[in-house]
Amino acid sequence: MRSNFLARSRKWVGASALAILVGLGGGTAFMAASAPTAFAQVTPAAQVTGPAVNPAAGFADLVEAVKPAVVSIIVQGRDDPASNSDFGNQFNPQLPDLPEDNPLRKFFEQFGAPDNRGSIPRGERPQGRKFVAAGSGFAISADGYVVTNNHVVRNATKVTVVLDNGDEHDATVVGTDERTDLAVVKIDGMSDMPFVSFADDQPRVGDWVVAVGNPFGFGGSVTAGIVSALGRDVQGSAYGDFLQIDAAINTGNSGGPAFNLDGEVVGVNSEIYTPNGGNVGIAFAIPASTVKQVTASLIENGVVTRGFLGVSIQDVTRDIADSVGLDSAKGALVTQLNDDSPGAKAGLKSGDIITNVDGTEIDDAISLSRTIASKAPGSNVELTVWRDRAETKVTATLGTLTEQQPEQPEKPVQPDQPAAPTPSSVGITLVPNADGEGLLIQDVEEDSVAAEKGFSVGDAILEVDNKPVATAEEFESAITAVKDSGRGTALIKAERNGAVRFIGLPLDTTSNG
Repeated sequence: MRSNFLARSRKWVGASALAILVGLGGGTAFMAASAPTAFAQVTPAAQVTGPAVNPAAGFADLVEAVKPAVVSIIVQGRDDPASNSDFGNQFNPQLPDLPEDNPLRKFFEQFGAPDNRGSIPRGERPQGRKFVAAGSGFAISADGYVVTNNHVVRNATKVTVVLDNGDEHDATVVGTDERTDLAVVKIDGMSDMPFVSFADDQPRVGDWVVAVGNPFGFGGSVTAGIVSALGRDVQGSAYGDFLQIDAAINTGNSGGPAFNLDGEVVGVNSEIYTPNGGNVGIAFAIPASTVKQVTASLIENGVVTRGFLGVSIQDVTRDIADSVGLDSAKGALVTQLNDDSPGAKAGLKSGDIITNVDGTEIDDAISLSRTIASKAPGSNVELTVWRDRAETKVTATLGTLTEQQPEQPEKPVQPDQPAAPTPSSVGITLVPNADGEGLLIQDVEEDSVAAEKGFSVGDAILEVDNKPVATAEEFESAITAVKDSGRGTALIKAERNGAVRFIGLPLDTTSNG
């Protein structure tokens, strides 16, 4: 997060602090570090771990053991002029033409509004706004490798690591991974840095966690709480397996560690949910299992490579499971494939439900994404697929995941057809889709099940029960066939604004008694 004032305009924010050079009281507050204390006497180059802790007696012994490995990270840089910092064009304050002694002028300057009156000649490309950011991190080796968040060091031109004893060291960015929001920086010439290790076991909901970091520039701050939930999918994040914790996490805690009572890192604090820019007891940390994998790849290669299947997927709802004969609402449903994707080459089809990958059960779409991404590009994976009410096996050779979105297949051009609205038996009125495949919904009955399940005017119906439909007669015949088979739910493949989804539509089967 790059400004406390701007934080109020967003609910989901990163937990790094930032001050524009001309505002927020200057950069000096972010340069503060803990004064030398007994913690600086930890044996150099030692892996620091915490003693057994009785929470009733407090966390002082644990904190004393691990705190020397936690650092503050100060970043100088320049925002991307195209996005104008983290907020894009959501907030781009301009300094009005006000007298020097006008109180409003001081207000705008305080919150970093640039003076644009003639400062950028017409026609010249802006260079981006300078900033100073403060975040957190922790050492994972004696030779100075430090873990933090990608958003802490993004667009950095200079990185300074401030140790617990106040010593400052220049650092270089070894590698970053935008998808997981992780980064590794290196203090050159370091050989005796206290460091911590990652926990091997996943924490349980209710376990204690202790967070150490640099909130609002107050380096070496400690908070405690519990693990509130596992496997959280945070809105707006490409990564969907966060730990939720209720330890107080604020602006500047980004990149800092969350410890278990054994002094092991169970997560990297990354996001907070807030209606006001401050802590409300809902924070999110990247689990240690992911951090270990990503940081090892960054140190070795400078980048992270991930397996890629090349399919669009969605969760399996109870209605969808009923419509295809699955016992439970689990797995990842394939909605679309690119022609040249690894999934298409392996023979996957739209409507397939992937329930297992190399023996790993797939619970939902995020589970499949994480599992495939953890595999090496070029490796073969065995997929267990539910298709046509039976289980089958598919072997795919994975490609390499890139952050660029794959192009969607072009829609076939259809000849113009006269629109002939036709009411259906499920509460929607259909017309031929003159601009593409399937049928368009022209009307939805207000109290129908179709309305309840989210169908809307303008949606395109592409398939019913995995059978393409191009006329109202084909649609109705497919619905009747589902009823005649004794099933109470029809699987509908629909498209809205270019996005394809499957929806389980419950049917009234009383007339088929």
